[in-house]
Amino acid sequence: MANAHEPALAAGHGGGVHGTDAHNPHLQHHFYSMEQQFEAATLGMWVFLVTEIMFFGGMFTAYLVYRTMYPESWMAGSHELNVPLGASNTAVLICSSFTMVMAVRCAQLGQKAKQIGFMLATMVFGVVFLGIKGYEYAEKFHHHLVPGPHFNPALPHSEQIFFTLYFMLTGVHAAHMIVGLGIMTVVLVMTIRDKFSPSWYTPVEIAGLYWHFVDIVWIFLFPLLYLIGYHVRV
Repeated sequence: MANAHEPALAAGHGGGVHGTDAHNPHLQHHFYSMEQQFEAATLGMWVFLVTEIMFFGGMFTAYLVYRTMYPESWMAGSHELNVPLGASNTAVLICSSFTMVMAVRCAQLGQKAKQIGFMLATMVFGVVFLGIKGYEYAEKFHHHLVPGPHFNPALPHSEQIFFTLYFMLTGVHAAHMIVGLGIMTVVLVMTIRDKFSPSWYTPVEIAGLYWHFVDIVWIFLFPLLYLIGYHVRV
């Protein structure tokens, strides 16, 4: 990241608005330089992501408490999940993180066509993830493993808690993925309209941070939900 702003630093833009920064249309009046504006935007996104970590942290804490209370039921519930589909989704999101990194890099270099291609690939991976998750949800509806009036009455109460937390965690995560696709759509349109350049690509960087956060959350969800006692069933 620092390399993208080295020209500004070399021109002496760290102490005030002058030189090329002063004429940059993307520089807001309350910042001294493009680098300061970039760092402020990045810090703001990190602060937001910390609040998101706290949000997911509450559900992860509930997961930990109930898993400690009902380890056998947690294992039984995990056995009802489709590990190959969960693993496929993990691979899909890892690939999407790679294409997102490449999109940011292309934005830094001013390679518009490649940036558009990598952003589209990232969005396709996101849609594939949601499609696989939708198929998994359909399976759970078919087997009456979804919280609500049609919950399998023969299912032990402790296993019902597992599936309730499963849908809470994966459902909120899927909602974040949908929001991410919305953000990516806006940034893609801005890219097509030539809104970015090597001197200003902050929205691409910020969108990338959000996308990586959503991917990382899934990296935790997959083993915590799908791989409980996996060595027993292999």
